[in-house]
Amino acid sequence: MSTHTPTVRLTRRDGLRLAATGTAGLAVAGLGAVAPALAEVPAAPAAGPATLPEPGAGLTPGATAHVAVTATTLWVEPGSNRPGIDDPSLTNPVDLDAWNANMQDTEPRRWLTGELESQAVLGSEVIVDEIDGDWAHIVVTAQGTPRDARGYPGWVPTVQLVVDEDFAQQAASAPTATVTALTSTLTGTPSGNHPGIDVSFDTILPVLGRTAKAVKVAVPGGRHAYLPADDVVVREHGEQPPLPTVEDIVATGERFLGLRYLWAGVSAYGFDCSGFTYTLFHHHGISIDRDAGDQMNHSGLEPVEREDLQRGDLVFFASEPGGDSIRHVALYIGDDLIMQAPNAARSVEIMSLTEYDPIGEYAGARRVALAG
Repeated sequence: MSTHTPTVRLTRRDGLRLAATGTAGLAVAGLGAVAPALAEVPAAPAAGPATLPEPGAGLTPGATAHVAVTATTLWVEPGSNRPGIDDPSLTNPVDLDAWNANMQDTEPRRWLTGELESQAVLGSEVIVDEIDGDWAHIVVTAQGTPRDARGYPGWVPTVQLVVDEDFAQQAASAPTATVTALTSTLTGTPSGNHPGIDVSFDTILPVLGRTAKAVKVAVPGGRHAYLPADDVVVREHGEQPPLPTVEDIVATGERFLGLRYLWAGVSAYGFDCSGFTYTLFHHHGISIDRDAGDQMNHSGLEPVEREDLQRGDLVFFASEPGGDSIRHVALYIGDDLIMQAPNAARSVEIMSLTEYDPIGEYAGARRVALAG
């Protein structure tokens, strides 16, 4: 049975719904396109088995799999998507630009509130709990939540997952390439020929080799491909990013100013409020829980009084003045300003904390330990 319970679902839908509704205040191709291209490059023969792992195959309860698309979207219930609107997000490959284009108006985008759980980018490790037709209930192991000690739960299309033992072994032992560009594109050659799928900021893939201008990476279900060296940072296996300064975190956030809000988003194709703060810190090697209330109450962060707020603190807002249900989180950047992904009608922005909270829903702040 699914680990998703109605009580938990209501916490996600109702406790955070107000942030997306606003009541309170990169064209892609499939991984399959990369693998055939590699066969056309004699100097880079394919490693591993002659037959590539098939997306969706071997997904049994308890299996470990990896995300095989730019980003997979976790749904509260299987099959609750809207035909004709959400289709580009459910395929392999996905087309997240097309999905965003289908939701230019606020109401179609606001509809996602409470229907989605989270997202996971290419290469993310997941554990399969249940299969229901063309859908799999999974947990994303990198995203913390008190709902499940193993990771963040939700339903995704089976075709967006792959059981790839070679990739799993490489992920467990190889150096890593973390995407620092907002988006980049996997290609079949170091020179950038034979483009495959786009990859998002904060995607992490195993490194198989390097050239002067490209990094050779493993891709789940796709043998190997290349990313421009300027678009990634390479680290040894197990090496953590240097502890960031406040200015590092703020500068990373500023790169996304103007990006349209997407409920459940954790990629350069759209963030929700806690997906934004989660990704900013995760990219710099700091783990905090996925959801706003859990970032405040379950991430072990230092409480901060409002009069002691400093640049880089996380500030939280309740669903009503004095309430316990946390609906929103933002990054405080000093001088009464916050940086946030506010709601479905808006984009990542900087605005006055006082103006954002005219009725007193401010619920507290937490400080992440940073360098300097």
